[in-house]
Amino acid sequence: MNCQITANDIRVNSWEELTQEVYHQSWKPDLGRFRSDFAFRGLSDRNYQLENSFVRNCGERPELEYHMLRNFRKYARIDDFSLANTPLRALVLAQHHGLATRLLDWTYSPYIAMHFATSNTEKYDLDGVIWKVDFVQVNRLIPEPLNQLLTLEKCNAFTVEMLESVFPTIQKLDETIGSGHALFFEPPSIDDRIVNQFALFSVMTGATSVFDKWLIEHPELYRRIIIPAELKWEVRDKLDQANITERVLFPGLDGLASWLKRHYRPKL
Repeated sequence: MNCQITANDIRVNSWEELTQEVYHQSWKPDLGRFRSDFAFRGLSDRNYQLENSFVRNCGERPELEYHMLRNFRKYARIDDFSLANTPLRALVLAQHHGLATRLLDWTYSPYIAMHFATSNTEKYDLDGVIWKVDFVQVNRLIPEPLNQLLTLEKCNAFTVEMLESVFPTIQKLDETIGSGHALFFEPPSIDDRIVNQFALFSVMTGATSVFDKWLIEHPELYRRIIIPAELKWEVRDKLDQANITERVLFPGLDGLASWLKRHYRPKL
């Protein structure tokens, strides 16, 4: 992604502008409620692409995806085998535990996206970014037979169960729908981390596809909220006050240690 500000980039200059922007277009007049159609992804550097970890790890070698997942299922020692008893469930579990996959992590919560845009204190000299994508419209662009499922289920995001009802494997999804498509789906509630992060995933047909390249072709579906480097400390402090921290988002000793390490880092 070019570092130049584009028409889809909104540079905020205050906490108030940031909170206004993340809730932009969330009012639903027909419901009389604020119900956002957007998924959020926060990054510490606004120049980072929406490049999945499989591409970063394996480059242009899509054939390696099958073998990585096959061996993950073969060697994984888990108490509840139902978490990985299908290829798609194994893909989610693998992503959750750090395997390089084609999935990208998103959240329904703009504040959790703010956390990930400001949690890395090593990047406080750089502008951060929150990608804001209309996942409802993205999912409506998916072709048959998947697009019928959302209508039948009366929902806006797919689930693993819905995807499995049509495609037993991610490779079958690629073969049936073809390249150049994206969708959002909710993962099963594997553990407290998934629940607390209000998580959902995006996936593209083609293991080596890059999501922001697809979004550039659909500019009406996204905005990028730029958080200036000089604003990061204020955002970070206010998120901590709101209890949006590693201690909550990564329950356990690792999250606690990460929170304390960051919280007690002096402002230089």
